[in-house]
Amino acid sequence: MAHITDFNYFDPSQELTVTYGNLPHWEQPGATYFITFRTNDSLPTSAMKLWERERDQWLARQTKDHSPASWHDKYKRLNNSQRQIFNREFRHKLESILDDSHGDCILRHPAHATVVADSLHHFDGDRYALGDFIVMPNHAHLLVCFYIGIRLREQCYQWKHFMASAINRIRGVKETIWQTESFDHLVRDLEHFRTFQQYIRTNPSKAGLKENEYHLHTID
Repeated sequence: MAHITDFNYFDPSQELTVTYGNLPHWEQPGATYFITFRTNDSLPTSAMKLWERERDQWLARQTKDHSPASWHDKYKRLNNSQRQIFNREFRHKLESILDDSHGDCILRHPAHATVVADSLHHFDGDRYALGDFIVMPNHAHLLVCFYIGIRLREQCYQWKHFMASAINRIRGVKETIWQTESFDHLVRDLEHFRTFQQYIRTNPSKAGLKENEYHLHTID
């Protein structure tokens, strides 16, 4: 089981790769991430379109560019302070929608939540150091530090592929469980790590869940 001293944080002087989905994905070898997986039906189309419209409008105001240029082209023009505000505000908006428990909420079922928890634990200490995580009815949050050589997108794909196969076997169906894009955030330092721990630990109460409707794992 990982301990708080097992986690390394974002180093602005080291290599950094940025890719784009609905949000920017910053990746740095050996760093710690706060990651959110969400089920395929967790964000209604209407809510996602509103979120995208608000994202694009915010970027247009900040850059004073109301052209149809892609949102990530405008994001690249932001200064560091603006990027931090963008990443925080628009990640929080999405997480708030997730906590409204849209969709079938298949992870509310204890057997399905256990699949997710067991999958995350499987390579703990081998490929990564696993921190706190929470399995909510239609999404999961986790803190994890990948060891050098383990890539964020590849490991997330492997987790979700295995989880989906196992959950579908239990349900006796063949369905898409997860959204392709996960949301991830590089953890800057120990204080930032503690902030995410607190978010994970209070997530069930903020969403109004009962004790048997989520699966929580914590570390010291």
